[in-house]
Amino acid sequence: MSLVTRFAPSPTGYLHVGGARTALFSWLYAKKQGGKFILRIEDTDLERSTQASVDAILEGMQWLGLDHDEGPYYQTKRFDLYKEVVAQLLAEGKAYKCFCTVEEVDAMREAQMAAGEKPKYNGMWRDRTDHPSDKPYVIRFKNPLDGVVVIDDMIKGRIEIANAELDDLIIARSDGTPTYNLTVVVDDWKMGITHVIRGDDHVNNTPRQMNILAALGADIPKYAHVPMILGDDGKRLSKRHGAVGVMQYRDNGFLPQALLNYLVRLGWSHGDQEIFSIDELKDLFDLSACNRAPSAFNTDKLIWLNQHYMKTLPAEQVAEHLAWHLAEQKLNTENGPALTAVISVQAERVKTLKELVEVSRYFYEDFSEFEENAAKKHLRVVAAEPLALVQAKLAELSTWDAANIHQTINAAAEALGLGMGKVGMPLRVAVTGGGNSPALDQTLYLVGKERALARITLALDYIKQRAESN
Repeated sequence: MSLVTRFAPSPTGYLHVGGARTALFSWLYAKKQGGKFILRIEDTDLERSTQASVDAILEGMQWLGLDHDEGPYYQTKRFDLYKEVVAQLLAEGKAYKCFCTVEEVDAMREAQMAAGEKPKYNGMWRDRTDHPSDKPYVIRFKNPLDGVVVIDDMIKGRIEIANAELDDLIIARSDGTPTYNLTVVVDDWKMGITHVIRGDDHVNNTPRQMNILAALGADIPKYAHVPMILGDDGKRLSKRHGAVGVMQYRDNGFLPQALLNYLVRLGWSHGDQEIFSIDELKDLFDLSACNRAPSAFNTDKLIWLNQHYMKTLPAEQVAEHLAWHLAEQKLNTENGPALTAVISVQAERVKTLKELVEVSRYFYEDFSEFEENAAKKHLRVVAAEPLALVQAKLAELSTWDAANIHQTINAAAEALGLGMGKVGMPLRVAVTGGGNSPALDQTLYLVGKERALARITLALDYIKQRAESN
């Protein structure tokens, strides 16, 4: 039988990094085994599900590169199938109508708690046939009364739950709509899911779902419950810890390769190896090597990985993502250097793509003012002569490249008997607007001859005005 995994998010918000890690584990396991990965949108919570959340999930999966072989399937388009299965369970005596009101069920549970018992539905309509004709009802599954459910969890190991601990859960509401545990079971059955890899917050659902699958005569998949991700304070990861939505990491300037590499190491390891390509992960990933304990999110480690990928990925790949950030900042790159060239000189100097945009603005955007502190320190009257000489010599260059620019700046410094700092720093501020940039020859080359000369003129005018005002 072909291996089939699935990722089945509910569209009630963004794609959380915890969900993204679960999707990654499911995707990798299918890819390693030559199986199939299905994307299913569990949108039966009609009040909370939104199209915006669906779009956010699809966008997040696409950005991460977690492509699906089938789907996306939408549960709201499969209601007829669920109703058929509910009808089948009713006809076979494996489900029943329950006419209890919400108040009756609440009172039942309060009495049980008062008696020191576990609160659960007591099955009062399980075998009754005196059905009223004028009262609303829900459909409940007839859970086995004895025996145990055994989950041979691929991460957590053997888990046993006594059926006596489980009550007869609702599988269809009074308006006829199916509940989560029913839709999941039907979809996993009909889609041929062989391995369910999901968060361990679903452990309590698993025995219930296994019992429904058994009642339907369906094959029961293997289960792997992934421990949750915690913040650095030991509490469940949430917005108070910073970004938790996948696309927020994109917006903050992280590469998908870095986030994927980081997420896979949250709870899984292969020796001491830290850096993994996707191809390596497809070959090495193994659910049995996942930790049973929760993992703590460490943003500093993610930043370290992001820096690594910015420096080591082919510049063409980084440029694809940098282009998005430049567009978001409305920077026109048509009249500037190639993104790959900027990445080659800037990647070592920043932590994120967002920072890279900020320190690279002068390559694509002209300015009318200089950074105040840098100008005050370096665009002084004594800088006018070296700037004017460098400008004149640069204007004479017939070939504008880093080697010629480097030679020209050195020649100007020698002609004036000045150290490079007295020439280079005023020139850097003049051409970039500030005091930081890559190597000066590379910076001028990428800024371009016409732009560089015009900016030196702007700096000379600034120095002149500064002298006149003193």
